[in-house]
Amino acid sequence: MRTGKQKIILAVKILAVLFVIMVITFFVFRKSLLQQVITKTTTKLSRDYDSDFSVKKASFDGFSGVNMSEIALVPRNADTLFKIQKLKTSINFWRLLVGDVQLGTLEIKNGYVQLVKKGEVKNFEAFLKKDKNLKTSNDKRDYAEFAYRIISKALNLVPTDMSLENLSFRLDDNGKKATINFQKLRLVDKELETSIKVQTNTFTQRWKIKGFADPRNKKADIRFFNIDTGAIKVPYFDERYNLKSSFDSIRLNIQNIDRDGDKLHIDGFTSIKNLKINHPKIASKDVVIKNARFDYRFLLGSDFISIDSSSTVQFNKIKFHPYVAYETEKDTVYKLKVAIPKMKAQDFISSLPDGLFTHFQGMEAEGNFDYNLNFSFNKNKPDQLVFDSKINKENLKIIKYGEANLNKLNGEFIYRALIKDMLQRPILVGSANSNYTPLNQISPYLRKCVLTTEDPSFFSHHGFINEAFKQSIIKNIKTKKFSRGASTISMQLVKNVFLTREKTLSRKLEEILLVYILENNRIASKERMLEVYFNIIEWGPNVYGIGEASRFYFQKSPSELSLNECLYLARIIPSPKKFMYQFNDQGMLKEFATRQESFLTNIMFRRGLLSTDDTIYKSQRIIISGPARSFIRIRAQETTELKIDSTAVDEEFDL
Repeated sequence: MRTGKQKIILAVKILAVLFVIMVITFFVFRKSLLQQVITKTTTKLSRDYDSDFSVKKASFDGFSGVNMSEIALVPRNADTLFKIQKLKTSINFWRLLVGDVQLGTLEIKNGYVQLVKKGEVKNFEAFLKKDKNLKTSNDKRDYAEFAYRIISKALNLVPTDMSLENLSFRLDDNGKKATINFQKLRLVDKELETSIKVQTNTFTQRWKIKGFADPRNKKADIRFFNIDTGAIKVPYFDERYNLKSSFDSIRLNIQNIDRDGDKLHIDGFTSIKNLKINHPKIASKDVVIKNARFDYRFLLGSDFISIDSSSTVQFNKIKFHPYVAYETEKDTVYKLKVAIPKMKAQDFISSLPDGLFTHFQGMEAEGNFDYNLNFSFNKNKPDQLVFDSKINKENLKIIKYGEANLNKLNGEFIYRALIKDMLQRPILVGSANSNYTPLNQISPYLRKCVLTTEDPSFFSHHGFINEAFKQSIIKNIKTKKFSRGASTISMQLVKNVFLTREKTLSRKLEEILLVYILENNRIASKERMLEVYFNIIEWGPNVYGIGEASRFYFQKSPSELSLNECLYLARIIPSPKKFMYQFNDQGMLKEFATRQESFLTNIMFRRGLLSTDDTIYKSQRIIISGPARSFIRIRAQETTELKIDSTAVDEEFDL
């Protein structure tokens, strides 16, 4: 009878024999197995992706090496997707036994991968379609498990030793071309070095990637920089999206990818020097960030993906901690938190990116501040949106203004509207202008009507209305477009007097900061701000200010305007050049205009801004007696001619 020790020895011997048999079997049949794999791949690509895959020659080299030559993938009726002249690789045999494909070495010589779009035909179109054979499931995805599995498989396909020579990645988007050619890439003993040539329709450069890469231990530290003088230009985007961007160098560091229980941590940092961006929607000038760094910690769980609040973003001297989360535990919830620790106000101003805040150049401040933003949006409960923005000041004071000298609001100045990059005629904001109207000489009805339509809480807010921002965000998310703003009179005033009407990110950010400074440093009184606003806003074609407007429409001074006339003037502020469309061909207000007027009147009644006595003459029609009458007549004539032409056409067809 065998002892326990003898049984163990016997089991080990049996396993050893089975292993030897398996290895021998592998060696005997490995050539046919390799051919079966190629045949199976060829059949699948032909059936599912309408593409021809071919390998001219394939053979084993040593224990686990594979040599292949003339490998190509060609979608039918489209350009070749990739073609490689020579490929040599080795696979970790022991990992293969447990069903894991892990590359050991990789050598590629002379090849290319290309994405081509000609008209609407793309050579990669078939590979973007979802696999019909994939089973759909209503089960929630475990983000940590899914991400860790994908990352592990991807890193396993990165060889520990790699050599690439003359491998190109090409892009051709209807003539917009970019080629990134890896003339040389070496990964030996975890050290990475490359020589890259980049060529587009607009420039040619030589780049280099250098650093440390250890795919098995999930660590890397690589730098990306230009061999030639000057900054690295980002290809393709300049032609495709009119986005010009460049940088001196980028560094990417991955310190840790670790799964701990049901959570996945990804830690490291990335930095960039002298990032330059130019796009008409961002700013009218180059935007430059000299130094930026992101110390990140991505945290994933079974039902959330997040950037942890221990992460830090820093550009120049500005440093803040972001928290971004996507949660699906019960509802789909998006969260954003930003915390700027206490910092010097001057450090903040001097750190603003060049080109993005041109009106702040030369501004000086003293004191400190800290800032916190809390935003949360529940997709299933949009009306419960959270938007909380708070700034804490410590002896904060502007001691010198930059290009936008907000103090000019308190004196006389020349205002010139800028419409479609064209400066309009100069308007003197001051008593020397006969059309200038002090606030106390403007009809109280007009003040009430305009405040009701444009900014009901003007005299109580500090430039912004949190609730208005919240409602604006909710509506824009629901409609999936920018359909509602949250602009206050303070914001309109700053935009008109100090900024342009260009719809850029730069202009909007400057507007927000300038409004905050104006409202929170008591630079101008609310009454003065409202008075300037009434005297500069556009109220018709080449009509600026209430003095010109009251005469243009009614041949009256602003103090003589009736309630009906004030309701009309308040309603046309959003589109003053289209005022003539409010009237029919008899010169009467159209039905939609009278409905708007009634709606506005009812709101003012509910808010106690009007009484019954105010509406004694409400039933009287509006009579446009000023120069504006000619615009209405021309519009009525065009409408009549259109009706006549339409009738003539109908009669002709009746014949």
